[in-house]
Amino acid sequence: MCKLAISSLLCSLLIGPAQAEPNSHDPEVQLAKSLQALKNNRLDIALNEVDSLLRANPKFKLAQLVKGDLLMARAGEINSFGGAANAPRDKIADLRDEALVRMQRVQSQPPLKLAPRYLWKLDEQQKYALVVDTSRSTLYVYENVNGEPHYITDFYITIGKLGTEKVSEGDQRTPIGVYFVNAELPKNKLADMYGSGAYPLSYPNEWDRKNGRTGSGIWLHGTPSDTYSRPPRASNGCVVLANDDLNKLAPYLQIGITPVIITNRMDWNNEQDQSERADLLQEVEQWRKDWASLDTNAYLKHYDGNFTSENMDLLAWARQKHQVNSSKSWVKINLTNVSVFPYPEQPSMVVVNFEQDYTSSNLSNRMKKRQYWIKQNNRWKIVYEGSA
Repeated sequence: MCKLAISSLLCSLLIGPAQAEPNSHDPEVQLAKSLQALKNNRLDIALNEVDSLLRANPKFKLAQLVKGDLLMARAGEINSFGGAANAPRDKIADLRDEALVRMQRVQSQPPLKLAPRYLWKLDEQQKYALVVDTSRSTLYVYENVNGEPHYITDFYITIGKLGTEKVSEGDQRTPIGVYFVNAELPKNKLADMYGSGAYPLSYPNEWDRKNGRTGSGIWLHGTPSDTYSRPPRASNGCVVLANDDLNKLAPYLQIGITPVIITNRMDWNNEQDQSERADLLQEVEQWRKDWASLDTNAYLKHYDGNFTSENMDLLAWARQKHQVNSSKSWVKINLTNVSVFPYPEQPSMVVVNFEQDYTSSNLSNRMKKRQYWIKQNNRWKIVYEGSA
């Protein structure tokens, strides 16, 4: 039991030794060690740990607060977390939230050997994939090993001030969905608030636009030069990492290729996912065969009644396909680099991406395509299709 009241809220999380990763100099691990020493009433060790942490990360405001509390506690002048006289309550609340999230990350690791259900299939070009679990303020990095995701590392992150489920411009929320890294913006072209760099994401995506969601400028980016990290909810909607962490993340990002799935809560792959993935891939292959057969009616049965493609609804799409196919004597279609991502918070919907090689008796082209498939009445159908 913590005899010093300054961190009783945090100490309650320390039900055992911190589950440290191999790198014992990780800031979260060092912070956990300091609070563990506090729990064990070893104020000297707690101060040594937080001093070591601050030598490596002098702008870590949470660590500065813990050190200040420890020093005042040693003098018997404090009895609550951030309890110094005239301490700004809003900033203390933010730091308390950060402390709680960081301790939970250290103390309660998810089953990282399992694959997240949001990465059903990665294509050969996608060397890595990111999944952001907003409930844990954590960004996970996975490596593509023969199409299957394998955990590499994870980072503490900040999301929007008002949480998730972005709907409109300026609502200070982080979007939930399947996105891709669109660009890299170097530090020398950015304001200081974006830190060591920025990576714009593809918000709004096709599903966002179909549902009338607005706004733009959702980025992965760093922190200002005078700040190590920010509270769990402090951005205008972007996903924010400490500059050191963003620099570590950068080698895993491929512009225009790396998927970034943002979810309210991580979910893990199971046998049902495996079965549904197999059914979905079989349906995609049947769609390809029906298109290549020039049986337009069979082809159109793969499309949902609410289907859209940019400026066309299902009726206009069907009319166009009948007209185009009537001029063909043969068609060949090949799909490569297929990837499949279940959509967060949208049961039974997945995003399918592929490169389409189309040749026919009077036209040939190659393009990247994206489809949204939804399962209704035990049948997968396409609700959106367009270029990617």
